[in-house]
Amino acid sequence: MAQKACLITLEGLDGAGKSTHIDWISEFLRSAGVPLLCTREPGGTPLGEELRSMLLAHPMHLETETLLMFAARSEHLHTVIRPTLARGQWVLCDRFTDASFAYQGGGRGLGAARIGVLEHWLHPDLDPVRTYLFDVPLEVARERLKANRELDRIEREDAGFFERTRAAYLDRVRSDPQRFRVIDSSQSIARIREDLEQDLRALVAAHGPGAPS
Repeated sequence: MAQKACLITLEGLDGAGKSTHIDWISEFLRSAGVPLLCTREPGGTPLGEELRSMLLAHPMHLETETLLMFAARSEHLHTVIRPTLARGQWVLCDRFTDASFAYQGGGRGLGAARIGVLEHWLHPDLDPVRTYLFDVPLEVARERLKANRELDRIEREDAGFFERTRAAYLDRVRSDPQRFRVIDSSQSIARIREDLEQDLRALVAAHGPGAPS
């Protein structure tokens, strides 16, 4: 029997290190013989990318922001993620629904209950097999962002917003410790990749090519 394809997601505050490692993770999995699609949220489809531009540029009501995030996710799920998994190809996604729990639910204060309703409506049968949460103290994340580029609307929020966002992420970890791996992004790149490699090898052994059915 063919192995079930895996959805792997990367999460964390902006500046926590996701973008530093996503290409390395992608190359590691492909070198292990895993057929892989790499994508992102919001985005991942032509419509999703248009919604991403709106979300990151234009002020809007919290409920509007949340619903647009899930509208982009719905399109992404229906046209990219589910069909890819159905073909037996793994998906590596930069952010997924945990980001909505963290940013809109925690950072903006909407709360987890309404995010949970949208999650259950959109993908009650689909959770990531693994989520890597890149965690770093807020001041470190902010310094990294300022050094690299102009900030978008969400990245310009105050420190309190990001403390709440980080706390909501860590609440998600406590609610599902089997799925999450917390990566200490204050470590060296080499040490982080050692930790990632160890866990990725275990995932490939359990779910990848040659894994027992």
